[in-house]
Amino acid sequence: MGFGGEIPEIETYCERLEFFDVSGNDLNGEIPSSITKCSGLKYLDLSFNRLNGNIPVRIADLKRLLVIRLANRSIDGTIPAQFGSIEWLEVLDLHNLKLAGEVPDEISNCRFLLELDVSRNSLEGGIPQNLDNMTYLVTLDLHHNQLNGSIPLTIGNLSNIHSLDLSENFPSDSIPFTLKNLKNLTQFNVSYNNLSGAIPSIPSIQQFGFSAFFHNQGLCGTPLDDPCSATPGAHKPKLSASAIVAIVAAALIVTGSWEETRRRECGSRSTPLASTESNVIIGKLVLFSKKLPSRYEDWEAGNKALLDKECLIGGCSIGRVYKTTFEGGITTAVKKLETLGTIWNQEEFEHEIGRLGNLQHPNFVAFQGYYWSSSMQLILSEFVSNGNLHDNLLNYPGTSSHVGNPELNCPRRIQIALGTARALAYLHHDCRPPVLHLNVKSSNILLDKNYNAKLSDYSLGKFLPLLDNYGSIDIHNVVGYIAPECLLGFAENELIQVMKLGLICTCETPLRRPSMAEVVQVLESIRNGLES
Repeated sequence: MGFGGEIPEIETYCERLEFFDVSGNDLNGEIPSSITKCSGLKYLDLSFNRLNGNIPVRIADLKRLLVIRLANRSIDGTIPAQFGSIEWLEVLDLHNLKLAGEVPDEISNCRFLLELDVSRNSLEGGIPQNLDNMTYLVTLDLHHNQLNGSIPLTIGNLSNIHSLDLSENFPSDSIPFTLKNLKNLTQFNVSYNNLSGAIPSIPSIQQFGFSAFFHNQGLCGTPLDDPCSATPGAHKPKLSASAIVAIVAAALIVTGSWEETRRRECGSRSTPLASTESNVIIGKLVLFSKKLPSRYEDWEAGNKALLDKECLIGGCSIGRVYKTTFEGGITTAVKKLETLGTIWNQEEFEHEIGRLGNLQHPNFVAFQGYYWSSSMQLILSEFVSNGNLHDNLLNYPGTSSHVGNPELNCPRRIQIALGTARALAYLHHDCRPPVLHLNVKSSNILLDKNYNAKLSDYSLGKFLPLLDNYGSIDIHNVVGYIAPECLLGFAENELIQVMKLGLICTCETPLRRPSMAEVVQVLESIRNGLES
């Protein structure tokens, strides 16, 4: 787990300390006010520990702070209004705490703020009207609070914003037309509120489909399948029948019959998924990708395709994977979970999958959305056309199991290894806190049409079945095979370097293993040597 105990009081002044990151440990107790003795601090990350108590107001005395991340479930109290005096603050991440009170207006004094995330708290009151003072804001996440009132017109002045999430609150009235100024949106969500009236005809927000708007009883118009009545007052304040059917259709993205669905034996501590004899399941569907269709007819067609047994394309430690194709040739992979591991409820599930939706890298299989109901959980991701590395190496159709796919020549194999290393390096070195895959294997490395590596099932450690012997594979008994014909034209020196690197990566002593960043450097050097 890492470090435990409390953060000790800082007895001496540490003016030169700029970076303080103890995230992802097992620290407890309160945040010491003496941290203000580190007057030169620019980066403060105490997230993902077991810290409690209030947020010390004196943190605002650290005037050079650029980043504050304090995500700990046991921290309570209010957001200190004094944070508004940290002039150069760029990131304020207070998500998933137990904060109450209002979002202080003073926060908008942080004119250079890029990210404001106070989601998953118990904040009340209205959304501050002066947020547009933060003209550089890229991410605004207020979801899962108890905010009320109207959506401020001034949010439309945040022209640089990419991600706006106001869902799961209590704002009322209509969606302001000023949102037409938000041209750079890549994520948008106002679902599960009390909004009413017609959805403005703004393509930049309508592109996110019905999942970004549904569960607002008085809301109507595109992309909801609930047209607005021409007669004032004639619109019924309820979710349309077709919208409900759309959600039901999404719930039925399962292939085969219910008789084939079995709960894996994952140990007594794993969260079991309940089975049901009914095909009518109402739940919550959220789409991350703008490429996925949002019309009911499209989901119904995709659902019918999935009911064919031939749509099963694989399995993994947490469930089965199916392929579905929508009208227009849009294809996606749907993972039906058969275990939830240590995830116990919908809130934890949505938090984990929502976090995954924010992880983006060219060598990742992109998450495209999720579905939750009490008896079914689905994860949607991009479909990768050339299958997984294991099958390409050993079980390629029409060839000997000792040869595999003839397209996998040695330069391509190095490119695949490099892509995988880059993906792992991103998880280990660029994510805060670092993310451990916990299940890296050749079947979790997918290959696109150009044979570029796409790492799948990353950051799903909490969903893995809790077996006592999980991860106990003896690597010394795993034998790799390289077909001799693949070595033709391959420089002996580069081959030796790759083999040495592979052996070093399997050292039993962690300190002797290279970091993924170092692996990337070595593989890039080898690849460049081949190309020159």
